[in-house]
Amino acid sequence: MMSQHKKLLQVENLVHIFDDSSRNQIRAVDDISFDIHEGETFGLVGESGCGKTTTGRMVVKLLSISSGTVRYAGKDITKIRKREELLRFRREAQIIFQDPYASLDPRKKVRDIIAEGPDVHGLARDNGDREHLVAELLKTVGLHPDHMTRYPHEFSGGQRQRIGIARALALSPRFIVCDEPISALDVSIQAQIVNLLKELQEKKGLTYLFIAHDLSMVRYISDRMGVMCRGKLVEVGSAEEIYRRPIHPYTRSLISAIPLPDPVSERKRKRIPYHPDPEEPNRYRLREAAPGHFVYCDERENFG
Repeated sequence: MMSQHKKLLQVENLVHIFDDSSRNQIRAVDDISFDIHEGETFGLVGESGCGKTTTGRMVVKLLSISSGTVRYAGKDITKIRKREELLRFRREAQIIFQDPYASLDPRKKVRDIIAEGPDVHGLARDNGDREHLVAELLKTVGLHPDHMTRYPHEFSGGQRQRIGIARALALSPRFIVCDEPISALDVSIQAQIVNLLKELQEKKGLTYLFIAHDLSMVRYISDRMGVMCRGKLVEVGSAEEIYRRPIHPYTRSLISAIPLPDPVSERKRKRIPYHPDPEEPNRYRLREAAPGHFVYCDERENFG
């Protein structure tokens, strides 16, 4: 369970601009703010290209921050300059990538992929200790220790994602960005991976930023969630509250597009179109519509 008082990650006015020096600037992340409490899963949803992955990569310092601050355990990571400080942060914060094949070096055996972090940080005393560490991590994610001698192409997509999870756990982090870790997997395998992540969170006290397209899966795994649209964070609140009472038009449209397993209901339901207001950046801001439920809206709007 998350702590209601201790914030592990604080993101304030975060901005990322691609091609910053050219006329064709792309404001991929546009002035967003949110907090993640220790032990919590914060889901981040939105359509492709809305800035979810860019946000996730910025909070673990894989992408530069154009402006804004990211505080991890009270420390502003945007001010980290020394290699020693960066290595300390890397032990605390890791990432699981979307594509379980592209994120694994095809030339390396599983043993070396998982042990790369411990090698850099000098966590293994000798080769025997290194082998033991890798074997334990493989067992933790549901794979056999004998798999450490194989290459990534010898595994299925779900097994490769388990290897990616083992690599992320190798440094015993407190915070993990899960960047769409199930979108490239079969539906049956998706459930296995999500349940594995929940189990690991309970055992190890992990904190997740869970990025995904599948809103039903985000609802299942998340304590709170944020909805992104065109680089903006348009709604933030508890997962159940946003599903039961979506306020922003984009959130309503997104939820209305969730497929239903009943073909009769699927044919009858009406999807809600979303037509963005071109004046939003000028007069809109994130404000509290209900306790803990924030919406990017017109300052004059009254929620009653």
